[in-house]
Amino acid sequence: MSPQDPTPPIFPDRAPRASVPASRASGDGSALRSPATSPAPHMPDPPRAPVPAPPVSTPHPPGRALRASDADRDRVAAVLSEAFATGRLTSLEHADRLEAAYAAVTLDDLIPITQDLPDVTTSATVTAGRQEVGALFSKVVRGGRWLAGRHTRLSATFGALIVDLSEAVLPGREITLEVGAHFGKLIIRVPEGAHVIDEVSGMFAKRHVSGSRDGEGTPVIRVVGRVAFGKIVVSRERTDWNLPGGP
Repeated sequence: MSPQDPTPPIFPDRAPRASVPASRASGDGSALRSPATSPAPHMPDPPRAPVPAPPVSTPHPPGRALRASDADRDRVAAVLSEAFATGRLTSLEHADRLEAAYAAVTLDDLIPITQDLPDVTTSATVTAGRQEVGALFSKVVRGGRWLAGRHTRLSATFGALIVDLSEAVLPGREITLEVGAHFGKLIIRVPEGAHVIDEVSGMFAKRHVSGSRDGEGTPVIRVVGRVAFGKIVVSRERTDWNLPGGP
């Protein structure tokens, strides 16, 4: 080989050395790391189903007021009964408003009936709905001005129960008396002019039910139940029943 020959010498026993990247030539250990990988391409989120909007309550159109239920009328009757018992209403005002309450068709019809009266507690509302009076091995007299229930249960067992409804505050035009007398006596005085519906059954019992005349605007008293080995009297007249103020 002449000195002017530019061809580099070839060593057949040595393989050509591959070029080493600069990152592997550094002595800081970076040669041991793999080349940085490119981030994964961003995949768009799958489409979500649309969330339905909550229902929007629309006000009732004019002339389409909500109709009143029996419970709504009972609540108004409880307010009126409480107002009558505390002297806020006269007996005539109470009767007129009570009749209007049970003749109401919509809630709007009930609003003006009690708009000048205070509200009542839950216990008074429950009392106006249902009540119970009983006599067990004793004598019980209930009379004067008291708030009767729309459904009142009267029971006498080996005793006597005397109930005077002539001055009681009735929560509605019609009330139901569920009676039960077993080896006892049950005497009921109803208001003057009341229409009494007798649906009482008896076995080895004595029954006397009067007051069946019907008049417009008069209270209706439905008497149901059973008497066994006892006595029941329903009447308008005041007799020697040991009623308050009786002879």
